[in-house]
Amino acid sequence: MTSPTIRPENVVTNRIELDFDALRTARARTPELISERLASRERRELLLGDGRLFIVAADHPARGALGVGADPAAMADRYELLRRLATALSRPGVDGVLGTPDIIDDLALLGLLEGKIVVGSMNRGGLRGSTFEMDDRYTAYDIERIVRDRLDFAKNLLRINLTDPGSSATLEATAHAVSRAAEARVPIMIEPFMSEWVDGRVRNDLSTEAVILSIAIASGLGSSSAYSWLKLPVVAEMERVMAATTLPTLLLGGEVSDDQDEAFESWSNALSLPNVRGLVVGRSLLYPPDGDVVAAVDTAAALVHG
Repeated sequence: MTSPTIRPENVVTNRIELDFDALRTARARTPELISERLASRERRELLLGDGRLFIVAADHPARGALGVGADPAAMADRYELLRRLATALSRPGVDGVLGTPDIIDDLALLGLLEGKIVVGSMNRGGLRGSTFEMDDRYTAYDIERIVRDRLDFAKNLLRINLTDPGSSATLEATAHAVSRAAEARVPIMIEPFMSEWVDGRVRNDLSTEAVILSIAIASGLGSSSAYSWLKLPVVAEMERVMAATTLPTLLLGGEVSDDQDEAFESWSNALSLPNVRGLVVGRSLLYPPDGDVVAAVDTAAALVHG
């Protein structure tokens, strides 16, 4: 399979030509090519130069979260998602991608992971809108597979609901994952929230106090915090939030906003705080309100890397 053809005119129009015929053929006839591509993939150091990271996230579909803004099925077209990811990964300043095995395997076959930081998403079992959403089981990558596939980073979601027994299983499983990551010397990104059920849906509490509480709980998980990172939302009083931890932290993008300039400004302010190491953003940049993936990604990259 050939690598994608990335021409300037494709990037400007947010369209990159990818060999989907070869991708489908490889999946059907030579699936071993996936492990071969991952085994031979060019890797890089985690932190270079300015010590910051800009990661594009694409692990939402595996949790049943296909919606972006007013479109409940925006991410349902896998080919369109891959085109947008290819566009993002082609831009200067984009350090890598976060995804579940299906996404990472597609990107490996398309030759889009060379020289990139690859983050494996671990727990996607708390399906959006389900009665068991708080029991967010580890149904994607495990640390052993991340090591075998030569990925660079692990990531897990930790929603903590003090009134829902399902949270205890997630806490225990996350602690085991953090311990195994430390043993394997794999950096692991914990995304914690204090959450609650509201009208049958899980809602994350984005108050300053709740985020600080989630940090305290997440930071103590596992037998070692040596390789633990945090992935945190941008909320009010981020100075207080970042004073609650010494762990390296990446900021998450959150839901798509109609006022993208306001979102960029909030990211910029938070990126100036000590120990904030960059951004992990998905839908906000891959499906921006104006549809211009290149402009959205380039703006975010400039915020991270100057």
